[in-house]
Amino acid sequence: MSPVNLIGTLAALCSMASFAPQILKLLAERDATSVSLRTYVVTVTGFGLWIAYGVMSGSWPVTASNSVCLAMSGVILALKVKFSGTEPAAPRP
Repeated sequence: MSPVNLIGTLAALCSMASFAPQILKLLAERDATSVSLRTYVVTVTGFGLWIAYGVMSGSWPVTASNSVCLAMSGVILALKVKFSGTEPAAPRP
């Protein structure tokens, strides 16, 4: 693997993995008050546009990695909407 492709692969893996801790935190605490709705609407829109760019330019790595990021940020957005208006869970001992 070339250094350029290695860096691209590592960047994509970091981008995809970055959403996992937030998803796990939201599911554990059932509280999304600290998540910005506007930020995730823009994030989901951006990933959708990156996917369109990847498809139109024929770049499957851009399309695939941004599809995973779209799915994960979409989960965060859905959890934000789902948990809006609910009381936060009591802290665990």
